[in-house]
Amino acid sequence: MILLVLSAMLRLLTMNQKNKQQLLNLAKKAITSSLFGQKLNIGHLPPELTLSQASFVTLTKAGELRGCIGHLLPIQPLYLDVIENARAAAFDDFRFPPLAPSELPQIEIEISILDLPQKFFYSSPQELIAFLSQHHPGVIIKKAFHQATFLPQVWEELKNPADFMNQLCQKAGLPATEWRKMSEVEIYHVSSFSTFI
Repeated sequence: MILLVLSAMLRLLTMNQKNKQQLLNLAKKAITSSLFGQKLNIGHLPPELTLSQASFVTLTKAGELRGCIGHLLPIQPLYLDVIENARAAAFDDFRFPPLAPSELPQIEIEISILDLPQKFFYSSPQELIAFLSQHHPGVIIKKAFHQATFLPQVWEELKNPADFMNQLCQKAGLPATEWRKMSEVEIYHVSSFSTFI
């Protein structure tokens, strides 16, 4: 499992600064073009951004969450995924009203590019807690039709692994302690980068 974690991290570190900046610019333009009814000019794309890869786009305002939408699995070229998720985070996150033009100067955009989630097999809740304490990955919990995820960034707020899992279960609509019953858990890692609009 540790080798899996390290290899995933190495894959995520291959994106260069220029590509990261281009994705951030696309996310910004996706939001502002939708807000002001303008055409989105994508421009030239390097091959790396046309590969299928999953992403999340998170918007914050004064350090508080303002929208977060994404995909856990690669379903389309990365640049399209970022554009789609940026617009959805700004205007379609049911937890928040659509973004208003007056908010733009206060909005920070963070893009998270995901590696492929991997099932984590654990023989006891203590084994899961020990792994999470050391590695702080993104986590997906699944049971029947229930599913939810926390990006690795959530560890900044929920530092205790048991609290992290309790709240993740509640997000999925499950009892807080469901993870202790050996539910299906997947882990993943991200490469994340951000900028202000």
